[in-house]
Amino acid sequence: MTLKTPLSFTDRHHNFLMAKVKQGTFATASSAVAAAIEQLIEDEVQRENALQAVSSAISERMEMPRSEFVSGETLFRSAFQRI
Repeated sequence: MTLKTPLSFTDRHHNFLMAKVKQGTFATASSAVAAAIEQLIEDEVQRENALQAVSSAISERMEMPRSEFVSGETLFRSAFQRI
């Protein structure tokens, strides 16, 4: 389903959009805006996936017994030796 909606752009955005259409990058201004929105959607999905992965990793590490923790000294020993 296609909907018509009024949009307003700054001169800068409008000029860029029209240049992309003139160059043939996009067939129409509408297709360029649709592509930009699709990219925003994809970016949002990737951001949500990354946040979920980080959240899961933190949750898993919080469940780790203290006996499996690594001290900061052990963790950074090789870096300290190089310095």
